[in-house]
Amino acid sequence: MGFAHRGLHGPGVPENSLAAFRAAIEAGAGIECDVRLTSDDKVVVFHDHDLRRLCASALAVEATTAQAISRQKLFDTEEHIPLLGDLLALVAGRVPLLIELKCRGNVAALSQAVVEALRDYQGAFGLMSFEPGVGKWLARHAPELRRGLVISRNASAFDRWRCLRTGQPQFIAVDCDVVDRPWAARERASKRVYSWTIRSPADRETAEIHADALIWEADGRPRS
Repeated sequence: MGFAHRGLHGPGVPENSLAAFRAAIEAGAGIECDVRLTSDDKVVVFHDHDLRRLCASALAVEATTAQAISRQKLFDTEEHIPLLGDLLALVAGRVPLLIELKCRGNVAALSQAVVEALRDYQGAFGLMSFEPGVGKWLARHAPELRRGLVISRNASAFDRWRCLRTGQPQFIAVDCDVVDRPWAARERASKRVYSWTIRSPADRETAEIHADALIWEADGRPRS
């Protein structure tokens, strides 16, 4: 089933919410999610830098305490922004996790906090980021943890080379618009390739050929 992008979300079920994660578990899908670090060094599961889009609030995650963030409701639901620990307790090893670290000049602090949160976790997981410094930090301080690099369609050949060299990834997550490029095939010869975000049957058809696992949502859901 690949990985449900930000959980299995949809109408009435916000992305990166515990409800979305419960739905993914029930579907037997892995979970892809995003994490950020609050001003008091707590790891929250949230994609955006600020809360405007999902909570109609101007609060910025990195400048706000976890307690203040937890009071915000996602969309017009009763769902709140969870801590990484909440997600880990819910999943409890039942499905694999892909955790994307969202950095804003805090690579070491966020990486350290995520590693600490995962220290006693028994399930399967991988850590990844657009920021190659995360992979570099993990390779040095937590080499036993599976680390990956997220690659955008907009990355130049030089950017890819620099990030791959710096981040030392063991897997890559490639934008579905470029997963069929020759460079992705070359990387796949030595590491697993995931593809994001699969949103349509056409995306799925391409990614199933060129990637080892799909990060999907909506109509990109795998057929089996």
